[in-house]
Amino acid sequence: MAEEKKQQQIGRILLKRKLISQDELDKQLEKQKLADDGVPLASRIVQSGAIAETDVLRALSEQLGVPGIDLNQVAIAAKTLDLVPREVASASLILPLLARDDRLFLAMANPRDKRVIDEIEFVTGRRVYPYVAMTSTLEQTIAAAYDAKEAGATHYAGKSAPAEALARLSGEGIGGAKGSPSVVVDEQIAEAAAHFKIATRDLELLDEEVSKIEVLSGDMRKAAGIGGAPLRGIGKKILVVDDDDDIRKLVKRLLTEHGHQVLEAGGGVVALQLVKTEFPNLLLLDAMLPELHGFDIAKRIKGSEKYGSIPILMMSAIYRGWRIKEDLKATYGIEDFIEKPFRISELLAKVNRILDRPPGAKVTGDPEAINRAAAKHLEDGIAAYKAGNIENAIGLLRKGITLDPLAYRLRYHLALIYGKQGQIFDGICELERAVELNPRHFAALKNLAVLYENAGFRNKAVELWERCVHIAPDAATRESLKEHLSKLL
Repeated sequence: MAEEKKQQQIGRILLKRKLISQDELDKQLEKQKLADDGVPLASRIVQSGAIAETDVLRALSEQLGVPGIDLNQVAIAAKTLDLVPREVASASLILPLLARDDRLFLAMANPRDKRVIDEIEFVTGRRVYPYVAMTSTLEQTIAAAYDAKEAGATHYAGKSAPAEALARLSGEGIGGAKGSPSVVVDEQIAEAAAHFKIATRDLELLDEEVSKIEVLSGDMRKAAGIGGAPLRGIGKKILVVDDDDDIRKLVKRLLTEHGHQVLEAGGGVVALQLVKTEFPNLLLLDAMLPELHGFDIAKRIKGSEKYGSIPILMMSAIYRGWRIKEDLKATYGIEDFIEKPFRISELLAKVNRILDRPPGAKVTGDPEAINRAAAKHLEDGIAAYKAGNIENAIGLLRKGITLDPLAYRLRYHLALIYGKQGQIFDGICELERAVELNPRHFAALKNLAVLYENAGFRNKAVELWERCVHIAPDAATRESLKEHLSKLL
């Protein structure tokens, strides 16, 4: 039934775009009904020659709310294919296109498959940006790309890959310098820079604290346990992050009985805010959280000079076994791992072992000194930008983020500069981090919505525009946003 609904939806979009006649659509639907080969309707229509593949891809992009990718035009470095084993790519119908820093651009037959995306994010340690690809073309490209890699080729090139994409691969070995796949069917990504506006006043606001985040409300502070009973004896401040209320209550009761002060967070965004404002002695972190993965939280904390020495004990009911434990230690730098359901004695023993350990080689620096250094990087970075030295400005802001990855203003201004330079996905990445730290900052939400919309991620853009409506600074802006939303929907 669900598959039939998808076919009807793609058919309506093709009719609306006047790409197919009703008679031809009916013919293709009848063929689909009689066939027993598992070929999706969109691929069948392309194979029939009734519509060009790029036109059907645009329709799929509209249907699914993510960009489409013409795999005939891509060029993929062999080292990118190493991120996803061939058997996983073939079984899940996914293909890694490009890896940049902590991002992975992924072609998928079903970009709404959150389970696959979660697994790839965990295994690679990167944030996945999904693209929809034609199923039949995806199957062929997976086979051809991995065959080329196994034969020793440095890259795979689609039959229509542009010469400039191949030149970039030859020169850099990984793809375009600006962080987007070589070719995206809908060229909105390349056009997005023209819509990304930097207000001069935003770049001149240097009087706020560099790491400003949204202040927790009174109810949120109470729910987190801030202001609770003072520590007794050798007790420590421990932050428990889990979306399961029962587990949080159980762990809190256990640790409180042993003299510790326990703070609670039911999601990743609040957890980051509490790490920044409360600086706990230990983080008990669930791997699977709403909004933000526990893996992502661990990576941000452990990659930071300011927070890197905060020990992490990760918990999971999904990921199991000693290999997972060793992978988490190696990839994310966590101190220990415990499977759910766990024994009380086991949890307490691991907590005590971590808290009793001698200081490691990495010791957290003076927070105030780090704040001052980060603020100086922000000020110098904006001055460099105004002087026209863009490369130096980006470098200074990135240095500041290395010191304090939870510094909201550093990420916000770096995102603005990336956007101005046309580095769309770099801008999206930094704006997402900024919005996580300060969810009610209208300018950040607005610019993030613009970037997603122009990059082709319509569903994500709608979600952000709706959030903008709720925090619009005035009635006129709110009405303008509603009008824009009605056009998108």
